[in-house]
Amino acid sequence: MRTALAASLILLTACGGEQEAAAPVTDASYQEELQLALLDAQPGDVITIPAGTYAFDRGLSLTADGVTIRGAGMAETVLSFKGQLAGAEGLLVTGDDFLIEDLSIEDAKGDALKVTEADGVTIRRVRVAWTGGPKTENGAYGFYPVQTTNVLIEDSVAVGASDAGIYVGQSKNVIVRNNLAEENVAGIEIENTQDADVYGNVAKNNTGGILVFNMPNLKQAGANIRVFENEVEENNLDNFAHPGTPVASIPAGSGIVVNSHDDVEIFGNTVRDNRTANVIISSVYSSNYADDSWSDSFDPYPERIALHSNTFEGGGNRPDGMELKAAKLMLFGPTGRFPDVLWDGYAPEGRSPEICIGDQGTEVLNADMPNGSKNMRVDAEGFSCTLEPLAAVRLAEAL
Repeated sequence: MRTALAASLILLTACGGEQEAAAPVTDASYQEELQLALLDAQPGDVITIPAGTYAFDRGLSLTADGVTIRGAGMAETVLSFKGQLAGAEGLLVTGDDFLIEDLSIEDAKGDALKVTEADGVTIRRVRVAWTGGPKTENGAYGFYPVQTTNVLIEDSVAVGASDAGIYVGQSKNVIVRNNLAEENVAGIEIENTQDADVYGNVAKNNTGGILVFNMPNLKQAGANIRVFENEVEENNLDNFAHPGTPVASIPAGSGIVVNSHDDVEIFGNTVRDNRTANVIISSVYSSNYADDSWSDSFDPYPERIALHSNTFEGGGNRPDGMELKAAKLMLFGPTGRFPDVLWDGYAPEGRSPEICIGDQGTEVLNADMPNGSKNMRVDAEGFSCTLEPLAAVRLAEAL
């Protein structure tokens, strides 16, 4: 898995990354032409953007169905919003059957690419980046499909988002594969989404690598998420999210995080050197969102979480936050480390959360947060169970 994935990301790494400065603008007059093309687009149109770097001072939008936007390559076609004065996104799309490929979107004032309430979304070989490094002032989301269906994000790059580089929320039938996410708060985040496969990705040098969240007060609960064959390494970046947002509570050094989500299968991943914990399983009660203002139908407990066939290395040696640092020192000494799986200890009353650890030798630290961490301990019992494998995601059409 590592060799094939590394080879597939050679182009992506060359085109994206924190050290690359914004290219000089080669055409400042293209804005009106592209805006008009998007406004006049009809189903079946292909809007081709030639090589060059183009400056925009306001956001772009597309409402027509069945439109393709195609550049000359991530390194060749760059849409720069560094001087953006108006608009909440770089590009906002509301049309069905949308395809965008082979270009970059840089320095959007808000989200780089937002797609909402669309059926049929393909994002392929697209790079989104904030070129000034990780800062709270950066846009929240790189890729941001929300309330969408049949979504494919592949072979793309996300750098520098102050919330999530690759985010899919309140959606159904999703595949996120073979992408690179780095220097974001959350590298990849799947939130309140049903039926998603997240595989073949590299998430490195984010605050948290891959997040699977189920948040209160949204239109649907998440279910059936598979996270497999990813490389999740050294996600130790200090958290630079806006205070009060859900991801602001993610400790630096979080590899894979499951929060209040049911039916998640995590397998075949290589997870290494995430300094707080390689895997965190938690309830909304241990986040900054725990104010009990949600509806009675919201289930705050993570249940039916299966881990198996993963490779864990290092990590857990420098947890983020005074309480976790003190706990590590007390339980494992100055040279010790947390186990690979950290569970906050919240469980539904009267039933097992069915957190099943099939990776041989993998221990779980029960943080016992419901009791103020008075009995924080390494739990060897209660995790030797198995769950039925989740079904693979099949998109409605071959995207």
